[in-house]
Order: sequence, then structure tokens, then C-alpha cells
Amino acid sequence: MPALKGGFLTGRQAALPDDASGRVALLAFGFTYNSRFAVEAWVGRFRKDFGDKPKVTFYEIPMIGGMARLGKWFIDSGMRKGTPRADHENVITVYGGTEPWKVRLGYQSPDAAYLILLDQHGIVRWLYTGTFDEESYRSLSDQVTALNAASSSACASANDRRRSANQPHD
Repeated sequence: MPALKGGFLTGRQAALPDDASGRVALLAFGFTYNSRFAVEAWVGRFRKDFGDKPKVTFYEIPMIGGMARLGKWFIDSGMRKGTPRADHENVITVYGGTEPWKVRLGYQSPDAAYLILLDQHGIVRWLYTGTFDEESYRSLSDQVTALNAASSSACASANDRRRSANQPHD
């Protein structure tokens, strides 16, 4: 995935896919004010199902272009007030550069959520555009579960190899 830079609601700079490295990550893009409803529906369910998994994360990514960039302080302040503090590192606001991302994501519906699932190495494993629906969510959930299990097995195998290497050999 190409680099995406923006700012977390905490004020810290964000860079994807680097900030998600080592974790399965759902990126939920919204390009309009009304797209937040679709984004929040997807993220809400994702958080409920995977929020307790340390190797899984999500990012809500409002993409703000045009003249709206002039209201950055006001927009960020409003988002901070409307977002629980615990989620401030899960919201990355991107000002400008929205057109290339619209092309990458096949932008057509202003109020849709544009979703990307990255594996632990930043490779795109699943894409979706639209409002929340159970069938599409099951597809996403299956992908996350498989990627998370693969990551857990890889860690277990690496630990087994380390233990074996540290054992005395005859």
C-alpha cells in the first residue's frame, strides 16, 4: 500500500502502513461528513469483535480536501470532542491529497465507507466499498481471523525454534 500521512487526534504524526506494522489493520476511509455513519458502523462492529486482540487494530481515516483544509483546527477540535480519548490514536485525519486516494479506492459513492484490510506486513488483503452489511462483514471477519491465526502460529513456530536452538545437543 502506498504511504498515507496524516495526524492522529492526539496531535502525533501518523504514517500508514508503518504505524500498523506487525498488526492486522482495518483502514476505514470516509470522504464526506455523511460517510462517517458508514465508517462508524463498520468500525463499531470491528471493535466489538476484535478490540481485545492485541495484534489487530483499526483506523478511521477522514479524508479532507478542498477548502475544508482551511478549517483544520476547528475540524480536529470537533473530532477530538466527539471521539472517546481512548480512540484518539485510532483516528487519522488527512488534509489534502484526497484525489489520488479516490482513484486508488474507486471512489463513486460520497457517503460510503472505503475499507482496506492490511496484513501484518502492510499488504492489502481485502477491499470493500459501501455501507455495513452482515455478509460483507463476515468476509472481513474471516480474513482477520485467518491472518491473526497465521500470525500467532508464526510467532509460536519462531519461539519453538528459539527454544530448540537453546537446548543442549548430544
